[in-house]
Amino acid sequence: MTFEIIPSIWIINGKCVRLKRGDFSTEEVISHNPLAIAQAFEDNGIKRLHLVDLDGARRGEPKNYHILETISGYTNLSVDFTGGVTTDGDVIKCFEHGAKTITAASVAAKSPEKFTQWMVSYGREKINLAADTNPADHKIKIKGWLKKTDIDLFEHIEYFYDRGLKYLKCSDVSRDGVMEGPNLELYKEVLERFPSLNLIASGGVRNTDDFKKLKEIGVRGVVFGKAFYEGKIKLEELKEFA
Repeated sequence: MTFEIIPSIWIINGKCVRLKRGDFSTEEVISHNPLAIAQAFEDNGIKRLHLVDLDGARRGEPKNYHILETISGYTNLSVDFTGGVTTDGDVIKCFEHGAKTITAASVAAKSPEKFTQWMVSYGREKINLAADTNPADHKIKIKGWLKKTDIDLFEHIEYFYDRGLKYLKCSDVSRDGVMEGPNLELYKEVLERFPSLNLIASGGVRNTDDFKKLKEIGVRGVVFGKAFYEGKIKLEELKEFA
């Protein structure tokens, strides 16, 4: 089975930032040049990038198409775009600006029929579900994790799994940006319940040993950010994995 390591770039006002546990008050600017970061990833063997439009997630419509277009235009990275994608127009614009896939959370929670229709219309290879939760209650969080719902994580996944979902990104929001290690138990449970799902883990990665642990339990890929930006994972290590 192929295992993908997928760096994330989080964007606020066109700048690359990092947050702790999705808390916007912890915003820290890493770079004013997201393209340079993306190119460095590509130069070290990375094939896929997770691009998070945090302005879009907060406002309910993408705001950083120009960053998507720049990275797609000046690299060969396969960009997965997320953040405020809520209408058919948004999906079309994302693809027009160079996204290879989109990942959506809020629309799937609020309008499951619409998200299902996207999988049918655009293809399940291109439409990914993000199901982000705090394992304390297993409830889905949306709008850049600012809003909690009453939707149970496993019921939510099952609904779309039964309708052909192929790719799921699952985050333990309590571990995001704090480097306490990925929630292996959560991912094992998801894979036991939904064995044919391509699961992308997110949150808590500390180092490349965590990549290995996730690969061993059958996860298809991992999204990481903070460990790289804090120097715990080096570019040359990415080359080995990629």
